[in-house]
Amino acid sequence: MAQDTTELPFIDVRTVPPRERHPRIFGMADALAVGESFVIVNDHDPRPLHYQLQAEYPGQFSWTYLEAGPEVWRVELGRVTAA
Repeated sequence: MAQDTTELPFIDVRTVPPRERHPRIFGMADALAVGESFVIVNDHDPRPLHYQLQAEYPGQFSWTYLEAGPEVWRVELGRVTAA
């Protein structure tokens, strides 16, 4: 059964200055316990963030597209293993 993502915490980075987006998302990701997740809302595909997460935290996070544009992108980011 799919998780209900409407109750998950989220960050809408469309309202965050570009240079602050990744640091805020990484801060939220670092605070996650195993099994927890949050949703990133953006106005473009956040794929570069996904690559950065994979490089800096290999295997620690899941990445699930919930909505894939063209105007709004929503990704569920979850912690799958401890740091």
